[in-house]
Amino acid sequence: MFVKIPFVENEMEPVDFRPGMFGGDPTPIKNTPVSPRQNTMSMFYDKKPYWMQASGEVAFVRDPWSSHMGRGGNPGLVDDLGVEWVYEPTAGGSIVHPEKPQLLEDVNEWKEKIHLPDPSKWEWEESVKNNKIDTRYSQQVSYSNGFGFERLISLMGFVPAAMALLDEEQTEAIKEMNQAFADFACQVIDLECKYFPAVDIINFHDDWGSQQSTFFSEEIARELYLPYMKQICDCIHAHGRIASLHSCGHNDKRVQVFIDAGFDEWGPQTMNDIEWLYDNYGDQIVFAVWPDRNDIASLSDEEQRAEARRFVDRFSAPGKPATLSIQVARTTGKAFQDEVYRYSRQLYAERG
Repeated sequence: MFVKIPFVENEMEPVDFRPGMFGGDPTPIKNTPVSPRQNTMSMFYDKKPYWMQASGEVAFVRDPWSSHMGRGGNPGLVDDLGVEWVYEPTAGGSIVHPEKPQLLEDVNEWKEKIHLPDPSKWEWEESVKNNKIDTRYSQQVSYSNGFGFERLISLMGFVPAAMALLDEEQTEAIKEMNQAFADFACQVIDLECKYFPAVDIINFHDDWGSQQSTFFSEEIARELYLPYMKQICDCIHAHGRIASLHSCGHNDKRVQVFIDAGFDEWGPQTMNDIEWLYDNYGDQIVFAVWPDRNDIASLSDEEQRAEARRFVDRFSAPGKPATLSIQVARTTGKAFQDEVYRYSRQLYAERG
């Protein structure tokens, strides 16, 4: 529950440091009046954060998913479906091995060739021991490669997967396979919440677009993916967790589908009209937002602080909280990031 607490400058003094994300510099922990986790919960459930949340204020749990079904930063693996991945340093992740045959040529083959694993046999207890949970922060797990179109691409290749969406002879098979993956996802989520009760956010990956446009129509999205995404979000919400979406590409025209599925958060990339999204849908879903310029790190400290105040003013309307995109830490300076905290703290405290 949000409680009005006036800002004091001593909050800016670091009380500790956290390891930097993705090998970056250590992140100072400010002397905040409530924990970052409390701020996250107040943002999602009350629509009243204490300050604009930075991406480094959510911690990531390393669960068995990455080893069995995901891509992540693994140097190479064969997942539980038999897909072989290779690490691509320039992308910072893994891709399907380009010289290996695809598992499916036609989605109608899926029952014969795709055998979903039993996630209860994964190394959950070992994973719990290997994670150090800091309860000052909301914990997040991410299901890379997801359960939808990205998964279909990994099984068929991009072009055959895209064509399958248009092939009426494969439509029912796609629905059947998506239903199987949705049921499987709920099994994983049940285990996730059992073994990691501190997890607050469950993040679902499914890229739906390119730099220029979406991969498929809204009609296809609603028929072939919405029901199964909704089932997964309903499962996440039944456990009292937050459903977060990672979907790269020019997908702003699909935001209503994401909302109808039940996602609480989405981080659109900059090819999307983020201001339009925020203005029209910010009261229905939390967006991870970016500044509209990419040269902020080169500005003077005074100019960075001015940009930060303008940025906070743009994305802090009542009832429309937003978070800082993960890229903000890479493309801005300390003066900008500190001022986002200071100014947003003052603004939300004054507003009450």
